[in-house]
Amino acid sequence: MSTPTFSVIAPIYNEVESLPELVRRVRAVMDVLGEPWELILVDDGSSDGSTELISLLAREDPHIRPVIFARNFGHQIAVTAGWDNCRGQAAIVIDADLQDPPEVIPDLVAKWREGYEIVYAVRAEREGENWFKLFTASLFYRLIYRITEVKIPLDAGDFRLLDRQVVNVLKSMRERHRFPRGMTAWVGFRQTGVPYRRAARFAGETKYPFKKMFRLAVNAITGFSYFPLQMATLIGFISAGVSIIAIPIVAAIRLWGTSQPLLGQATTLIAVLFLGGVQLISLGILGEYVGRIYDEAKGRPLYIVRDLPKDLNG
Repeated sequence: MSTPTFSVIAPIYNEVESLPELVRRVRAVMDVLGEPWELILVDDGSSDGSTELISLLAREDPHIRPVIFARNFGHQIAVTAGWDNCRGQAAIVIDADLQDPPEVIPDLVAKWREGYEIVYAVRAEREGENWFKLFTASLFYRLIYRITEVKIPLDAGDFRLLDRQVVNVLKSMRERHRFPRGMTAWVGFRQTGVPYRRAARFAGETKYPFKKMFRLAVNAITGFSYFPLQMATLIGFISAGVSIIAIPIVAAIRLWGTSQPLLGQATTLIAVLFLGGVQLISLGILGEYVGRIYDEAKGRPLYIVRDLPKDLNG
């Protein structure tokens, strides 16, 4: 098979019901484009039969190149493995649940041919998601946009096309707590967006419950902003300022006024609890950043592969 022009990267985690439809629709779209292509299926430690199905599909279609993880390493790491193993002049990351329609790929390719190195898909509409998911997603994108030093596009997920030059730069960034959409914004290059209608899940259930979404948000904020540390410092200065102002006021009340409102343990207890809470929150924020340094210092590989495409196994 000739060197592909396009590499479609799909992280897979327990998507056995969606896989055949994903392959069918990607094949239909890429065949119409009329240029060499490959579909990299990164199995992220699936336990529902997805691993075996990926291997079967790869034997039937030479366009499909499986990358099988030794265990579950997470969606962001699976995207990274796709970057590491793709060969195309352009790489397109897409979700396997078909919420990102493969039929949008030609629109991304058209912008790439105009000279853009990064073309991200913008979610103009979102089907099949409840009000809580829509609200938290909207809040997340707008919060991250305001507090990070890098301007990450609003309402854009991992569904995007990356030029080979961009992929090579991203491959050199081996940080462990990864936020790919922030990383692609950070590298620069010419970028543009393409609006699309995000579909409902084709089958199965979401692999991003609130806990994983919260962890992703923490990675995004701590990976691209010092805002939490700055807020902790600000709250510390405010608390110290309030204390400095309170000292002469309390002294004056004691000397010339009534001390009745300040008697008892309640006031002292509230003040101690407040300051203790501020200190613990600040310590937790600092711990998040220190923990990231600790993970980087260990120097472990980002992922472990059990099986690679045949052209990389030898």
